[in-house]
Amino acid sequence: MQLWLCPLIAFLLGSIPFGLIIAKAKGINIREHGSGNIGATNVLRVIGKKYGISCLLLDALKGWVPVVIAINLIQIEGKRSGLFHFAGLDAYALVLPAARQFDGQLVQVLTALAAVLGHNYSPWVGFKGGKGIATSAGVLLALMPAGVALLILVWVIVFVLSRYVSLASIIASAALPLITHIGARIHHVNHDKSLPTLWEAGTWNKPLFFFSLVIGILAIWKHRSNIQRLRAGTEHRFTRKPKSGHV
Repeated sequence: MQLWLCPLIAFLLGSIPFGLIIAKAKGINIREHGSGNIGATNVLRVIGKKYGISCLLLDALKGWVPVVIAINLIQIEGKRSGLFHFAGLDAYALVLPAARQFDGQLVQVLTALAAVLGHNYSPWVGFKGGKGIATSAGVLLALMPAGVALLILVWVIVFVLSRYVSLASIIASAALPLITHIGARIHHVNHDKSLPTLWEAGTWNKPLFFFSLVIGILAIWKHRSNIQRLRAGTEHRFTRKPKSGHV
């Protein structure tokens, strides 16, 4: 049951259009303002910072929650469940033998992909949605927390230098598969430095690498209109508001 239920729950949670709901609570149809996107960046731009941050956290959470559930319900014998292990769910877990590691990792990754696709192509808004950056960050935080820290660093550096949210998101999306690959090269089996790296042992998470490649490409594809505006010099740029002086 866990093998099909986890991706289904992920898609349903991912499809909740929090940006649209938050804006409607303020009497605004977010799809008619700004870029027309229901994601956190447009909510922040149109409604305000606290609403944009709330949307960002909720969009990330709807990706994090189903993947953490999948990691706990679909376990692999002899492997740690990761940073977000909840012992209370062990009684309901399907424990696969080590020989079926790929199968377990594949379902966990399909759960992550379902959450992102639910956000990007939500049935509640005509199979349209946001660009998936916050939800992707949520699922990646569950799958590879250290990698997310590096991605955030990349995003912040690009944003500070350029002041373009879209450019920072595009560069971070392109860096994702590279960071995933580097992780396989440097992390050791069961985090024991006396053992080979995951890459050397051949036990690196292949589904996770291909997932990172797919959502990286998908995120860049969803930013194609931003890329056109960046090339034309018409993309919205966040600038610091000058402090008003006192007479």
